[in-house]
Amino acid sequence: MKLLFLFVLSTLCVLNVNAQMITESNSSVIKHVEMEADFIVCGGGLSGVCAAVSAARHGTNVILIQDRPVLGGNSSSEMRMGIVGVKNDDSQETGILEEMQMRNFYYNPLQRYTLWDDVIYSTVVSEKNIKLLLNTSVQDVVMDGDRISAVKCWNSNAYTKYLIKGKLFADCTGDGILRLSGAKYRWGREAKTEFNESYVDITTPDAKTMGNSLLLQLRKTDEYHPFKAPDWAYHFTDDDFNYSKKKSTIPGVKFNYKKPFPKDNNFWWIEFGGTVNTIFNANDIQYELKRIAYGVWEYMKNHPDGRCRDYDLDWIGSLPGKRENIRYVGPHILTQDDVMSGGHFEDVVAYGGWTLDNHDPEAFHKRGIISVEFVAPKLYGIPFDCLYSVNVPNLLFAGRDISTSHMAFSSTRVMATCALLGQAAGTAASITLEKNITPAQLRKDYISTLQATLEDDDVLLPHRWRKPSDLTMSAKMADSLQVLRNGIDRRWENVDNGIWVAPNAETITYTWKKPVELSGARIIFDSDLKVRSKRMRKLEATTELVNFPAMMAKDFKVEARVGGKWQTVYTDKDNYLRLRKVSFDKVKADALRLVVTSTWGAPYAHVFAFDAL
Repeated sequence: MKLLFLFVLSTLCVLNVNAQMITESNSSVIKHVEMEADFIVCGGGLSGVCAAVSAARHGTNVILIQDRPVLGGNSSSEMRMGIVGVKNDDSQETGILEEMQMRNFYYNPLQRYTLWDDVIYSTVVSEKNIKLLLNTSVQDVVMDGDRISAVKCWNSNAYTKYLIKGKLFADCTGDGILRLSGAKYRWGREAKTEFNESYVDITTPDAKTMGNSLLLQLRKTDEYHPFKAPDWAYHFTDDDFNYSKKKSTIPGVKFNYKKPFPKDNNFWWIEFGGTVNTIFNANDIQYELKRIAYGVWEYMKNHPDGRCRDYDLDWIGSLPGKRENIRYVGPHILTQDDVMSGGHFEDVVAYGGWTLDNHDPEAFHKRGIISVEFVAPKLYGIPFDCLYSVNVPNLLFAGRDISTSHMAFSSTRVMATCALLGQAAGTAASITLEKNITPAQLRKDYISTLQATLEDDDVLLPHRWRKPSDLTMSAKMADSLQVLRNGIDRRWENVDNGIWVAPNAETITYTWKKPVELSGARIIFDSDLKVRSKRMRKLEATTELVNFPAMMAKDFKVEARVGGKWQTVYTDKDNYLRLRKVSFDKVKADALRLVVTSTWGAPYAHVFAFDAL
């Protein structure tokens, strides 16, 4: 504890007790700090967090810059947007996102948003290779020819100006601040003819986008509490919501309207900004959304039909969640046809599966359909060529600002997909820096290395499966265990692909004819991907605990047979993670086994992978 305390002090500006009083004559108002790292990640939403963490875990020194006091972006307590992605249970997103969701299950069983913020925070600060700068905004870039050499930043809380140098940069801000580098980008909607996208209904390109949303969270209550909106809010009547609401008759197409009812509602439709500049007009958009939000709640709460009599307004956002503004241009621009055909790309590094969910720029102020959803495949591949700049050689990007058309963007923009994009970009950064190459060179010569690394880190890549380790493939095992060598680490198309193990009674055992050198194991436990309650609730202030996946291994150990005797080489208690990469001192052994000693409640544990390393 003393050593930790001294370390913390060494990182702070501690005043000497004998120092003279600080005055204008012996001090500065603004502090100037220079920093340097190999990889600079701008933006601390889910894409930026996953980029920083994935790069750091592969040995890269990272500085993560976030302009807010918390991490998580649209999913944070500041905005409380729901995390969505693929619709299909089989193809739910894993990797770092699933790790954070399982950590949230464990540390935040009541699903409080402020604790979710700190689950994300814990994931970042636990990585020794990451330096995190909160409340820090990028203001400018420094160029060395066509490459970014540094970013200039400002922290208003600490009155500090930063010059942050790096070798490789990732823009995960959504708003694309690193466009200051001169990187090519586009803003708005393409005409139907540019990519021959059949779902596009405009013949002339424009600068309109989807809008921003301000959310409400409601709480069930046993008492009636009246509500009156501020005078500056809108005051709605039935006429504002009464208009023709036809259902789509086209298979795979859904029409969405404003929904002023409490049940299963996250109020995404309190949306505005698509007809103006969502960056330059941010303050005006925020005010307009506040006017709408308070008016909507007043209308619902006081409606004569009593629809919200048993609800209170528990929370109203102040910071709008953004959907769309800029999209960088990469070597490939993802289009509607790429999405609908399944995205069969040689350089696939991530995937999506949300509908093509195209919001009308008029948003809330439109009478009628405010979004149209086109059903997408259960998953489609997204290529690495959408994640790096065509003209700034050391610029990666992930999240909302990747290289897509507006129509394809209407699917890729959701947060679970953005998290996968971030993990892909961060992993790519680590390989790029290790090989001393550019992202374009990685694409040409090392794309298979990137893909194998992502799969090893529990990221599903469409239209291919992970290759288990050589030691796993060379081992002898019972016929019932052969499924663990197929590289499919999840249920898929009604096939289990896993092994059920009774704690303390059954083991997963591999043997070799001759002793082999072993130093670790890779394990995938079943975290029940079909359970969507890992993602934060629409209602706040509940006392209902989430249920931890019962078939997860809670306690387990790994044993190696050395010289004819079994010895425990690794033990873990209170496991809550799906992916476990465990390491131990090298041993020469002719057998390795996984022993589950308890689960989170089920009589059997379910295991999808056990690789010898």
